[in-house]
Amino acid sequence: MRKKQAFILALLLAMGQTVFAQLPEKAEDIAPLLYGEKIPEGVLTTPAGEDHQVTEIIEKKPTVMLVYRGGWCPYCNAHLAEIQQAESEILELGYQLVAISPDSPKNLKTTDDKHQLNYSLYSDTRGDFLKALGLAFQAPEKYSGMLRERSNGKNKGFLPVPAVFVVDTSGTILFEYINPDYSTRISAGMLLAVLNELKNQDKTD
Repeated sequence: MRKKQAFILALLLAMGQTVFAQLPEKAEDIAPLLYGEKIPEGVLTTPAGEDHQVTEIIEKKPTVMLVYRGGWCPYCNAHLAEIQQAESEILELGYQLVAISPDSPKNLKTTDDKHQLNYSLYSDTRGDFLKALGLAFQAPEKYSGMLRERSNGKNKGFLPVPAVFVVDTSGTILFEYINPDYSTRISAGMLLAVLNELKNQDKTD
């Protein structure tokens, strides 16, 4: 019986290592989705704990989708706050703002309350959607404890590369900004310029 238990345990460990090994080791090694590709399906959770299909979220109107590392990241918080300063102009252009991180719903609410964000925050604690976007990589060991805590134990050791996607209501990627250097983000001004250009293209098509 002990040999059988040991074999099962070894098998489970090997399976876990295989899944983990599929993630790139470094942020520079990710292979994200490209312009013109479709955002994958997935389930995201609100701060209130409600699950929503990704298609259900983005079919409402064109979406500016921000992927951030978590509410613990000062660069992410600064970027979320900067983009919010341009929120009224973004909404006037007909877009909605959605932000996704591996934080648990409870920690999303803490971020929301602390920074008084007006746009929608969603949780992907296991990273299924973030991995499907091609943004996830193996987190350095120093982050492992904190990531488990922030995700209620569901994050097994990944981080997303911060990114901004602009998608239409069918989920097609119209624009993306992805930089493995997490300290470098697209400015609110540049994002507004992109959104205005996309709107102009719609008018001429």
